[in-house]
Amino acid sequence: MPTRTSLSLPEDVKERLQVLDEGGDSLSDEECVKEKLRLLQEFLLADTQDQLKILEDKLKSSELSTEVYTSEVKDVLKKALGVVKEDEGMKNRHSNGFSENGSHKDEGEQEGAMDTQEDGDAIKSPSAPKGRGGRRSKADSEPKKSPASTRVTRNSGKQPTILSMFSRVPKRKSDELNGEATNGEAEVKPEEDITEEIHEEKRLKTEDEKPDTENTTNDKIKPVSAAKTPPPKCPDCRQYLDDSDLKFFQGDPDDALDEPEMLTDERLSLFDANEDGFESYEDLPQHKITNFSVYDKRGHLCPFDSGLIEKNVELYFSCSVKPIYDDNPCMDGGVPAKKLGPINAWWITGFDGGEKALIGFTTAFADYILMDPSEEYSPIFALMQEKIYMSKIVVEFLQKNQDATYEDLLNKIETTVPPAGLNFNRFTEDTLLRHAQFVVEQMESYDEAGDSDEQPIIVTPCMRDLIKLAGVTLGKRRAARRQAIRHPTKIEKDSKGPTKATTTKLVYLIFDTFFSDQIDQNNKDGGVKRHRCGVCEVCQAPDCGKCSACKDMIKFGGSGRSKQACQKRRCPNLAVKEAEDDENMDEEEVLPVKETKKMSQAKKKKQTKNKITWVGEPIKTDGRKEYYMKVCVENEIVEVGDCVSVSPADPSHPLYLARITALWEDGEKMFHAHWFCRGTDTVLGESSDPLELFLVDECEDMQLSFVQGKVNVLYKAPSENWFMEGGMDDDIKVIEDDGKSFFYQLLYDGDCARFESPPKVIPSEDHKYKFCASCVRNKERDVQEVPSVCEPLEDEESDSKVFYGLATLKGEQYRVGDSVYLPPEAFNFGVKAASPVKRSHRKDDVDEDLYPEYYRKSSDYIKGSNLDAPQPFRIGRIKEIYCNRRCDGKPDRMEIKLRVYKLYRPENTYKGPKGAYHSDINQLYWSDEEVTVNMAEVLGRCQVEYAEDLVESIQDYSSRGPDRFYFLEAYNARTKSFEDPPNHARSAVHKGKGKGKGKGKGKGKAASQESQDQVPQETTVPKLRTLDVFSGCGGLSEGFHQAGISETNWAIEMWDPAAQAFRLNNPGTTVFTEDCNVLLKLVMSGEKTNSLGQKLPQKGDVEMLCGGPPCQGFSGMNRFNSRTYSKFKNSLVVSYLSYCDYYRPKFFLLENVRNFVSFKRSMVLKLTLRCLVRMGYQCTFGVLQAGQYGVAQTRRRAIILAAAPGEKLPRFPEPLHVFAPRACSLSVVVDEKRYVSNVTRGNGGIYRTITVRDTMSDLPEIRNGAAALEISYNGEPQSWFQRHIRGSQYQPILRDHICKDMSALVAARMRHIPLAPGSDWRDLPNIEVRLRDGTMTKKLRYTHSDKKNGRSGTGALRGVCSCAEGKPCDPADRQFNTLIPWCLPHTGNRHNHWAGLYGRLEWDGFFSTTVTNPEPMGKQGRVLHPEQHRVVSVRECARSQGFPDTYRFFGNVLDKHRQVGNAVPPPLSKAIGLEIKKCVQGKMKENATEPVKQEKMEVCN
Repeated sequence: MPTRTSLSLPEDVKERLQVLDEGGDSLSDEECVKEKLRLLQEFLLADTQDQLKILEDKLKSSELSTEVYTSEVKDVLKKALGVVKEDEGMKNRHSNGFSENGSHKDEGEQEGAMDTQEDGDAIKSPSAPKGRGGRRSKADSEPKKSPASTRVTRNSGKQPTILSMFSRVPKRKSDELNGEATNGEAEVKPEEDITEEIHEEKRLKTEDEKPDTENTTNDKIKPVSAAKTPPPKCPDCRQYLDDSDLKFFQGDPDDALDEPEMLTDERLSLFDANEDGFESYEDLPQHKITNFSVYDKRGHLCPFDSGLIEKNVELYFSCSVKPIYDDNPCMDGGVPAKKLGPINAWWITGFDGGEKALIGFTTAFADYILMDPSEEYSPIFALMQEKIYMSKIVVEFLQKNQDATYEDLLNKIETTVPPAGLNFNRFTEDTLLRHAQFVVEQMESYDEAGDSDEQPIIVTPCMRDLIKLAGVTLGKRRAARRQAIRHPTKIEKDSKGPTKATTTKLVYLIFDTFFSDQIDQNNKDGGVKRHRCGVCEVCQAPDCGKCSACKDMIKFGGSGRSKQACQKRRCPNLAVKEAEDDENMDEEEVLPVKETKKMSQAKKKKQTKNKITWVGEPIKTDGRKEYYMKVCVENEIVEVGDCVSVSPADPSHPLYLARITALWEDGEKMFHAHWFCRGTDTVLGESSDPLELFLVDECEDMQLSFVQGKVNVLYKAPSENWFMEGGMDDDIKVIEDDGKSFFYQLLYDGDCARFESPPKVIPSEDHKYKFCASCVRNKERDVQEVPSVCEPLEDEESDSKVFYGLATLKGEQYRVGDSVYLPPEAFNFGVKAASPVKRSHRKDDVDEDLYPEYYRKSSDYIKGSNLDAPQPFRIGRIKEIYCNRRCDGKPDRMEIKLRVYKLYRPENTYKGPKGAYHSDINQLYWSDEEVTVNMAEVLGRCQVEYAEDLVESIQDYSSRGPDRFYFLEAYNARTKSFEDPPNHARSAVHKGKGKGKGKGKGKGKAASQESQDQVPQETTVPKLRTLDVFSGCGGLSEGFHQAGISETNWAIEMWDPAAQAFRLNNPGTTVFTEDCNVLLKLVMSGEKTNSLGQKLPQKGDVEMLCGGPPCQGFSGMNRFNSRTYSKFKNSLVVSYLSYCDYYRPKFFLLENVRNFVSFKRSMVLKLTLRCLVRMGYQCTFGVLQAGQYGVAQTRRRAIILAAAPGEKLPRFPEPLHVFAPRACSLSVVVDEKRYVSNVTRGNGGIYRTITVRDTMSDLPEIRNGAAALEISYNGEPQSWFQRHIRGSQYQPILRDHICKDMSALVAARMRHIPLAPGSDWRDLPNIEVRLRDGTMTKKLRYTHSDKKNGRSGTGALRGVCSCAEGKPCDPADRQFNTLIPWCLPHTGNRHNHWAGLYGRLEWDGFFSTTVTNPEPMGKQGRVLHPEQHRVVSVRECARSQGFPDTYRFFGNVLDKHRQVGNAVPPPLSKAIGLEIKKCVQGKMKENATEPVKQEKMEVCN
C-alpha cells in the first residue's frame, strides 16, 4: 500500500514542488497553486483531472470564490500527490486502504479506537475511486456511447455479435431520456457529488478546528463534536460498514461459468448448435435464474431496487441459470454462473397468475427472470417482493375506494394476509412507509395509463397523506425511467363507478342549467390555468410528441384546439398541491371581509329627472308632510304598494327594486322605499334565479325623481297541496321573463344567511298610506335591545334609588328572585378558578444525544389542551332591580341596575377543578355575597332551585332541559366552609309568589305552583316520522331520540356493519342496506316494497329527513371543471336533495364536514341552498363545534337546516359548554362576505368544558390489543359525564372496551412515549430496544447536516437524508426498524415537525376529531391513552362522541372504530333536535293562543 506518493514524478518536478511547499519563491497562495498545476498537469490521473476541471468550471461560473477555489485545488493536489504530513498519513492510508481492499473489515476492526472523524473523512476522500471513477474517465476518453455499452466492452470482447444486438437494448434506459444528454448527465453527476463532498469535508474540518483557534477554555467541546460525523458507508452500495446487517457474498462454486460461456451452454439452448438462430434474435435471450445473490464489486450483498443501478453503480449477481420454460426453482438442471452483469436495468412484468410479481434483470447479454434467492440473499429479496405486493394492494384498494383516508388504507394493509411463499407474515404501517416511494411511483405509472379526464389516484386524500408523511419525491421516476417496467403491474381495473344519481326533475334541472352555463362560461374565459410547478423534473422535460395531447399541438402539426398539456408532463406536484389547498382550511382562517353595509347606504343611485305629478288630493297631512296615494311618473300611474325600479349610478349594476310604502310632498316629492334584494346579493350569488327577489328589512326615504319605472313583483305563496307535489315540478322557471316581472317567496337575513317565510303583517286601516313592515320590525328589534323596567315598588322607595319589580331585555322578562347568566367578567370570586397552570412543557436539561428530536418542541401550545378555554357564565339571583335618581328626583332609566347574590360553581370554591370533576355539572352553591351589575350585561335567564324543595328527583329535574341548576349547600368563602343555605335563599325560589318558607307545608303549594309553571313549557310534542339517509350506526338519530323530537321509522345505510349496528340500537326501524339511488328510483316509479319485501316510505309519510351525504370526488375548493362537475352531478348530495324534493318533509337537516360550506368556492353550498329555496323551503346554514355541546372532542360540522312553508325555521342551538377558542372559529366566508350563525353566546357557555378525564377516567385498564368484548366496570363512575353516559338502567357490563393490536415496533414506541401532557414522537429516545417478537430495533443514524436546524448542542448532525442539505432525496438514506420513525425527521421541517404524531391525550384536555381508525401516525396522531401504552379503545372513542355506554356497535374492532368515527355526536344532534322541538311547540302554541301573547307584551311597555 503506497504511503508516500501515489504519482511517479521526475526528480526535477519533485524538487520544484518541495521548494514551492517550503514557500521558497515567496509566491502568493494563488500563484503557488497555479505553478503546481502547471508542473503536474500531465502526470495527474484522469480522476483528479476531472475534479480539477469541475472546480475550474465552478470558478468560471463564479460558484466558487478564488480563495475557496485555491484551497480546494490545494486539497485535491495534496491528496493526488499523497505527500502528507505525518499526522495525516494515517488518515489517507485508511481511505486508500478501504477503497482498494474491497473489504474494510481487516483494517476497520484493528483501528476501532481511531477517531470517527477519520472514518468520516475517509469516505469522503475523493481520492478513493468510488467505483465510478473508472467509468467516468473512460467516458471522457472514449466517444460517447451509452454507459451500458462501455460496460460491455469492458466485460468481454468475446462476442461481437452481442454488441450489435446491444445497440437496441439500452433504449429501455435511455429513450425516454433523450439519448445523449442523459448519458452525459449520468456521468457528470457523480463528479458534482464529489465536489459537494469536498466542500462538506472542508466545512467539517474547519468546524472541528474552531475550538482550538478560539482558545476555548472548555476542553470538552472538542472530542464531543469530533465524534459527531456520520459513520462510514460503502462508496458503492452505500450501506453502513459498521452495520450488523451488512453481509458478504460467500463466493461461487468452482464449476461456475462466466456470462458469455454460460450463455452458450447447451443446457440453456433453445436451438441446435446453429449460430444463425442465436444471432437472428430480435431481442436478448431470456433465461430464468434461481439461488441468486446480488452484490457490488466489493462483495457486499445489496438490494437492486434502491436506486444503485440508476446511479450506475455496478451490481453483479451469481446464480444457477435455467432455461426459460423451466418453472421449477430448485437448482437441478441449472447452469451455475458467476459474476453476471453488471445489471443494466431491472423490471417487473406483472403478476404471474395473480399473486407474485415476476422480476427480471437485463445485462448486456441477456434478460433473466428471477425465481428463488439464495438463503443469504432471501431477507433482502423478501423486502423487494414485499414492496411490489404492497403497491398492488394499494393501487387496487384506492382504485375502488378513491375517497379512502390514510387510516382506511392502513386498515386494509394491516388486515391483508400476505400470499404464501413470501417470507413475511403481516404488513404494518412501517412496511407501507418503507416502500412509499416505490408505491407512489407505481401509482404515477398507473395514473399515466388512465384516461386524461379521470381524476388521478395520486391526488386522493390518502395518497397525499402518504406523500407528506413519507416525504416522497414526485415525478422522479417519470423523468428518469431507467427501471423499465415492461408490463406495469396488472391491476384489476374497477369498472364500477358510482351509480348515477337518481334525481327529481327539479333538482336535475337546477344543476344542469347552472352547470352548462357555468362550464360554457369558463371555457369562454379560458380560466386561470396553472399546469406546472415548474421545478420538478417532469415539468422540465420536453413535450413527448407522441401522446394524443402532443399530436394536437400546432408545433407537432396538430390543430391546437385541445390545449391539453403533454400527458407525460402532467405535473404531479401541482395536482397534489391543488388537492391539498382544497382541504387545508386552517382552524382560524381570517380573510379580509367586505363590510356588509346596509344596502341602502351602499346603493348609489342616479336621478332620472322625469315629469312627476300627484294624482288626486292628499289623503292626510302630518305636520309639513302631505301624504298621497298615487303619483304619475312619466305618464305611468304609481300608487302606494306598487313596486318600482331605481337606476343605479353604475350602469353595469342591475336596477334596484323597491316597494313604495308611502308617498308625500315635503318641499320635494318623496317616497319611502322598502327594498327587495336580488338573489345575487344573497349567499346564493350567481346560482340564484335571476327573477327571484327576497324581502329584506331595509328601507329609506327617497326623492321620486330616482324612480325609473314600474315593475311587477308577485308573491309566490306555497300551493295548498305543497307537501304532495314533491318530484312533480318539471319546470325550473317560476314566471316568464318579460324584463319587468319578478317574484319573491322568502325574507332574507343577510348576517346569518337565513331564508324565512315573510311574517304576516296587516296594517291597521288608518295607517295604510304609510305602513312599512321593515320599519315596524326594525323598531321592534331596537326596542328589544334596550333594557326597560316597569312595576315600580312603592313600598321600597329610597332617596337615591327607585326600585322595580320587573325588567325586560330582548323579549325576556326578569323579576326579583329570578336567576340570570352574566359574563365571567361581571364579578370575581375569592378563589380564582384554577385553570390548569400554564406550564412550559419544555425541559432545558434534555440529553440531546438520547432525545435527538426533542429540539423540535419549541412551541408551548399543546394541541387538545384546555388552557385557553374561557370560564362558563357567572350565575346570580336577582335581589333588587333599581335605577338611580337623577338630580330632578326622576329615575335614570338609561342605566338599569341589578343587585344579585353570587352563586358559586364547585370549581369557584376552595375545592377547585377537582371539586368540579366529582360534582354535577349543574350544581351550584348559594352565597350571601352580593354584587351590583348593569341590566344590559345580562345574557339570559336560568332556573336555580334548592334541591330539597323540588317535587321530583334532581335527575328528573335536570333532565328536562338545560338552564336548570340546583344547590344543596351554601358556601362561605371567608371560612372556606359549606353550610345549610339561609331561609331567604329558599323562599325566593318561586319568584315571590308566596311559597312557604320551611320544607314542610310548602311542599304541597310548591307542587301545584310547579305544575302551573311547567304547563306552558312542557307541551307534549308528537314525534316526527323520520327517514335517516346515510345513517351510519345512528348518531344523528340517537340525539334526536334523546331530544324527544323524532322516531326514526326508516334508515338507509349501504355499509353492512353500520347498518347492523343501527338495527341493534333501533329494533323498530326498517333499515335498508342498499344504495339510496336504487331506493328512490323504486319509490318514484310507484313501488311499495324493495326486492327484500321491506316496505318503502311513501309520499306524505316522511316528516323529517336527516343525513350526512358523503362528498368525496368533488370536495375541494377550486372551481368546478367538467370532471368534478359530473362527479358532483352524480353525487350523493344531489340524490339526497332529490329525497327532500320528493318526500317534502316538514324539517330537513344535512350534516357534513366543516369544509362542505367551502367546497368549490362554496358552490356546493350555494347550489344546495338554491335547490331548497326553489322547492319552497325556508333554510339556513351554520358551522357548529361539537365540543360546545358536551363532548371532550373538537369536531366542527356544517349543518344545513330547512323547514317547510308554514313551519318555523329552527335556529342553531346556543353553546352549552365553554370550549377551546382556537377550535371555535365558526363563521363562514362566502364570496368575501363573512356569515355567522344566529348563535349569540359565541365562545361563552353555561357549563364548564368536558375533559378527557371526565370522559374516561373510570374505565378499567386494558393492554394493547385487548379483545374481550364484555368486561366489568370495576368501579363507580367518578364524574357527572360518566354517571350520565352509563345511563340510569344499571349495567354491570362494559362493552367494546377493546383496542387495536399494534405491531411490535409501534407497541415499543408507545411504551417509550412519556406520560407528560403534550408528549409525542419528539420525546422518543434514540436507543436500541428488544421487541416483543424477540428482534432488536436499530438506532436512528443522523448522517447529514440540516440546513434549517443546524447542529445539536453537542455538535451532532440533525439530518437523516441528503434533502436536509438541500439536495434531492437519496433512497439509500432510508432507515427502518428504528424507535424514532425515520420518515418523521425526514419530512418534519415541512410539516410543523409532525406535532402530535404518537401523541398522548391529556387528562385535562380534549380529543382531536375522533377518526375512523386511530393510528399514531394518522391525520389525528394524538390517539394514545394518557397513561396506558396503547391507542384509545372503541368505547373511549364512543364516549368522546357522546354515545351512551349502552349503545352497541357491530363487527370487528376496525369496523367499530369506523362506525364511531363516522357518526354525528349524539349530544350535538340532541341540541339541534331540541331547537326543532321548540319550533314545533312554538307553532302549536301560536295556533292555540295568538292574541294572549300580544296583551302580555303591552303590559310591560
